Amino acid sequence: MTQQTRRLFGTDGVRGLANSELTPELALALSGAAAQVLADRGLGHRPVAVVGRDPRASGEMLEAAVTAGLTAAGADVVQVGMLPTPAVAHLVGALSADLGVMISGSHNPMPDNGIKLFAAGGRKLPDAVEDEIAVRIGAREFDRPIGRLIGRVRSVPDAADRYVDHLLLATPHSLAGIRVVVDCAHGAASTLALQAYRRAGAEVVALNAQPDGFNINDGCGSAHLDPLRKAVLAQRAAIGIAHDGDADRCLAVDATGAVVDGDQIMAVLAVAMQDNGELANNTLVATVMSNLGLHLAMRAHGVTVHTTPVGDRYVLEALAEGRFSLGGEQSGHVVLPEYATTGDGILTALRLMAQMAVSGRTLAELASVLVPLPQVLINVAVPDKASVAGAPAVADAIALAEAELGEAGRVLLRPSGTEQLVRVMVEAPTESAATTIAQRIATVVAAS
Repeated sequence: MTQQTRRLFGTDGVRGLANSELTPELALALSGAAAQVLADRGLGHRPVAVVGRDPRASGEMLEAAVTAGLTAAGADVVQVGMLPTPAVAHLVGALSADLGVMISGSHNPMPDNGIKLFAAGGRKLPDAVEDEIAVRIGAREFDRPIGRLIGRVRSVPDAADRYVDHLLLATPHSLAGIRVVVDCAHGAASTLALQAYRRAGAEVVALNAQPDGFNINDGCGSAHLDPLRKAVLAQRAAIGIAHDGDADRCLAVDATGAVVDGDQIMAVLAVAMQDNGELANNTLVATVMSNLGLHLAMRAHGVTVHTTPVGDRYVLEALAEGRFSLGGEQSGHVVLPEYATTGDGILTALRLMAQMAVSGRTLAELASVLVPLPQVLINVAVPDKASVAGAPAVADAIALAEAELGEAGRVLLRPSGTEQLVRVMVEAPTESAATTIAQRIATVVAAS
């Protein structure tokens, strides 16, 4: 992979501070280069791109730039407006488009934004295509069509309805009788998620569903669960659902206010799918960040856990290569390939609540299939995440911790894919041991 590509593309598209790092000029160049790469691959027709965004104020500016770049390169644009990332991915396939562009900073704070690209069918672009796009951007020139060859722009007024219809077809049981509080993070799920859950039969209480362009992820959503926990208790709800800004992830809260993370959600779905004969090759795909408790729980149920590096693209690759039917991350990105080509928080929540409804069990009872080991995660801000992660002093600190833990725990250190952070994760038999070891390693990381 070239230096240019490493700098431009992260684990989930292009991210940065909007109008500073992620500028309209970059958005225009990126989308134009993507359209040109597609055209050069011999499509035999004018490229068609689906463009959506989350509610960030900067998304309006970047949407205009992306649309200009695509049409200037000869691609037609289908604008679907404010929708979750998985909705855009779905519509790329449903509308037989050649490219999808989602403008979203996901769970990042409002000043940030991002651009995610999807290939035909709604799948993530291969690394080789990202490389080619980066080279085209570096060249700064591309053939500009004129006259009738310039791309056109149209909208799909019923885009949200099409996506919700798809979600309901993938929901195996009515949610009647379930009272759910939904924290929409003032994001892309603010209208659509509520509609989907109500149409599925649930009684829905909305939380943080008034996006104004600036309040997305602001003290709410999947990164800030306390408001949801309090609301679930106050509303006497059976479950709380927390989405992030673009609704590609889902975390939950049970009726007691306890958090149910992505590992527990995957465990619940894996056991249910195994019972129904839906768990392909009896395998769950998870990343190295998943708790050891998930591995122990799956082993007890005869389910194999296929482990990948951190990042939903690696989960997606493993699902495709192994033809598996369930995978995801502890953070709440869960993928069901039969119904979605990327993590889909709304679909995940629908399937989780359906399991509650069909089994007659509470979320706490279902989630008890997994007993997590205490896990501590510390994010350490550093000037150069790559060099710090490879420092000899850091390696020595990790080796010492691993020797201390033996088989009773583990240590994982990795650079963030989107920020100048190094993440230190420690699992141990007790919370105090995990905290002590994680803090010790984090101190070394900060000093390196």
